[in-house]
Amino acid sequence: MSDFRGAPVLRADARRNVDRIRHAAVQVFRERGFSAPLEEIAAAANVSKATIFNRLGGRVGLIDAVIDDVVAAELRAVIDDARSVVEVRERIRIYIGALRDLQYRLPAVNDVLLQEYRDSEPLLALCDAGTTFHDSLVAQGHSAGVLVHDFTSADFQALARDNALALKYGGRPPRADYDRRTAFVLGGICSSVSAPALPRGHS
Repeated sequence: MSDFRGAPVLRADARRNVDRIRHAAVQVFRERGFSAPLEEIAAAANVSKATIFNRLGGRVGLIDAVIDDVVAAELRAVIDDARSVVEVRERIRIYIGALRDLQYRLPAVNDVLLQEYRDSEPLLALCDAGTTFHDSLVAQGHSAGVLVHDFTSADFQALARDNALALKYGGRPPRADYDRRTAFVLGGICSSVSAPALPRGHS
């Protein structure tokens, strides 16, 4: 069936399947990351794995369909919140603390930082937005004299990627240990910065 423009129109049952798949994907991807088995999503949506491929084109199509609800909105909010902080040292502190918090809570953030699915245009666009912000943040930090002199944008990216690799493949440490290490990171790159006020209540 097609509409008056010739675009395909899904039957009601097919639309329900797509809605169930999207809902299940958001839940599973938020809990397990974008590498979660499609079989798990299919089971949660009460459809076959083949239906995911037929309706959404497989894993990359599914990521494209739900990335905003899984991770993009929160990552953009972290960047926007940091931009709103006037003092540069505090801006850096808040951003790193919030990014590392997201990395701990949302495995899909680490898939984004590692560019695990390079065929996903929205995922790469999110990476580019983060890289651009990192570049500006490092430039601002040096101008304000709050970063060690040889800290670069590439170092910023490496810190985020190294943390992503550790969380994705090494497992999550206890939250208290993780937050303590975030303070060590900040103490190493910022001059005379106090320990970060990190979000609480996550496990």
